[in-house]
Amino acid sequence: MKTEHILIIRFSAMGDVAMTVPVVQALARQYPHLRITFLSRPFARPFFEGLAPNVGFMAADIKNEYNGIRGLNALYKRIAAKNITAVADLHDVLRSSYLRLRFNLARYRVEHIDKHRTQRQRLVATTHKVMKPLPTAFQNYADVFAKLGYPVKLDFTSIFSPQGGNIRILPPEIGTKKAFQEWIGVAPFAAHKQKVYPPEMLEKMITMLTKEHPSCRVFIFGKGPLEDPIINGIVSRNPQCLNASAVLNGISQELVLMSHLDVMVSMDSANMHFASLVNTPVVSIWGATHPYAGFMGWGQNEHNAVQIDLACRPCSIFGNKPCLRGDLACMRNISPEMVYERVKQVLNKK
Repeated sequence: MKTEHILIIRFSAMGDVAMTVPVVQALARQYPHLRITFLSRPFARPFFEGLAPNVGFMAADIKNEYNGIRGLNALYKRIAAKNITAVADLHDVLRSSYLRLRFNLARYRVEHIDKHRTQRQRLVATTHKVMKPLPTAFQNYADVFAKLGYPVKLDFTSIFSPQGGNIRILPPEIGTKKAFQEWIGVAPFAAHKQKVYPPEMLEKMITMLTKEHPSCRVFIFGKGPLEDPIINGIVSRNPQCLNASAVLNGISQELVLMSHLDVMVSMDSANMHFASLVNTPVVSIWGATHPYAGFMGWGQNEHNAVQIDLACRPCSIFGNKPCLRGDLACMRNISPEMVYERVKQVLNKK
């Protein structure tokens, strides 16, 4: 009898792939006989290495090596050689749909995600908007496995033990957390400007925090030619801050540090999901997007989502559409005090 071997496909951005981890870990733990191969772009490997004994990772460079129909055909042959018995498409885009077609024609068991496109359109409509929560991304993923015959109980806590990741592997600049210290993470960026809180306002919030908590340390996450000058400017003006991404070596180390934070302040971005994977509470800031779209971090308290009510919100599921008003009021009308108060509430519960 053939060993049950499920292929999971998700090629998208870091945050979207990170959101699959709680469901994949639950699947692996609840079906230990099931072999699981996760197919994604190379950057996603750290999420799945060591996740569970029956989970493997398969990297596919879909922009170069496996680009176009010829590349996807080569990728299909490589996958088929692994004796797959079922396919779960958690992405449902052109590339994954083509692979799905190939597997369907070869009579594999194949299922794909329901993105609830009609409900999404109503949520972001400019008129007759329907403000109703959609199923979470986690539930959408779990539904795919249920259709394949693997219903999953979503009970994930963290990729690490309750003590967090091994802090000793981090660079010396991170140091050791003292008993009286609060460690606070700040991730001020996102893929689209409609999801980015103005840096000058975020710095005001940081100043409030460091004044109220003089022994705290603030670790800022973010990297890139546009981000680096902003982060370095904040660090130069605030001695309790450290540009964490500049000293850490990639996602694996960032996840370890995040597991030792008391709170993370993040946009609706990948860092919200990274912190969620290590059971760290997140104060998230929402502008053009909305938690109702189903992309709140795993296990996060919706009370810690900082947002304001505007008739135009949300205007986009992913935050990639230009501001209808032209003034980004959804972000600019969130005061630094609003964010600070939410962070303070989380710290007071520790």
